[in-house]
Amino acid sequence: MKKRKNEVRRGKNIRKIAVYGVMTAIALVLSYIESQVPAFFPIPGMKLGLTNIIVVLALYKTGSKSAMAMNVLRIVMASLLFGGPSALMYSLAGGMVSTLVMILLKRSGAFRVVTVSIAGGVAHNVGQIIVAVLITNTASVAWYLAVLWFTGMASGAVIGILGGELIRRLPDFDTE
Repeated sequence: MKKRKNEVRRGKNIRKIAVYGVMTAIALVLSYIESQVPAFFPIPGMKLGLTNIIVVLALYKTGSKSAMAMNVLRIVMASLLFGGPSALMYSLAGGMVSTLVMILLKRSGAFRVVTVSIAGGVAHNVGQIIVAVLITNTASVAWYLAVLWFTGMASGAVIGILGGELIRRLPDFDTE
């Protein structure tokens, strides 16, 4: 009986590692694709944030800790592969603030996936502006947040709709 429980536990651990690895790899590929597409918005620095589809999916399908871990791992790997120290600072700040806000809103149970994603999009921009203020040592760059606020809401809505559809259509990953 004990041997059977250990086998089941080991099987779930292997499944969990595989699911997390695949999701992180997909997020990394989406990061690469997004880095290759020239900005198609007239606003400098504005991107759709395709990788956040995976963060939203992970948050709802695998839990808060794994969503945060996958996002950190993806940001570090993407920065090392096709970014740099500056990209790492901005992405890490934006990604961590965004993921934390989404975790808190999801835990409250009062918000739908799209709303959680919109808040994450705006929070991502707030995190990046905080880094910009610290790097430039001037608060005058904070005015740009007014512009990014709307782009964060728009991209967050698109990502929330896509992520919500994936959450609805994909079976539970049974990684617990």
